Amino acid sequence: MVIGISGSATPSGSTDILIKEVLRGASSVNHKTSFYRLNEMKILPCQACGKSPQPDFCFFHDETYPLYKKMIECQAVILGSPVYFDSVSAQTKTFIDRCNCLRPADFSRLDKQLFKEPLLKGKKGGIVLVAGDYGKFNTALKVMRAFFIWTGMEIIFELKYTTKSLHYGEASSDNTILSEAFRCGRNLVFR
Repeated sequence: MVIGISGSATPSGSTDILIKEVLRGASSVNHKTSFYRLNEMKILPCQACGKSPQPDFCFFHDETYPLYKKMIECQAVILGSPVYFDSVSAQTKTFIDRCNCLRPADFSRLDKQLFKEPLLKGKKGGIVLVAGDYGKFNTALKVMRAFFIWTGMEIIFELKYTTKSLHYGEASSDNTILSEAFRCGRNLVFR
């Protein structure tokens, strides 16, 4: 299973288009896929509880729970975001912060910060970013890379798309980026 998670507020935007094309590539080699739009989900920001919710993932049972389970069950996670103010969207950042529980803290020693094994260790990951200029990717890319490193996933690809247009969904008419997205999905779990 390959899951795609979009942090875009725009359902017909280039971020969604490219994630779906990656998933189409994964489907072409017989992988099941699922697509999730964070903007349509009710997700609370991290509340920094400072204590263990185990055996649960988190004290707050909102719409992140189905995603936690899907991420643990899947082979690969594609996370995409538009770039706003040189970083990921608010939807993406909220989700990333809530994924803190995918590398649980070990509260057995209060004198030292310890963490258990990441729950997604060994899974594959892919990054999709859409921005108006290549110079805008740096901070967003750091945030996305940190998410995959923290959760223990191996980053297989980083797909970056720039557009100068203010029209949503411009990627749908760019055959070069669509082909690259499809190839990323097709090769994702075989690399």
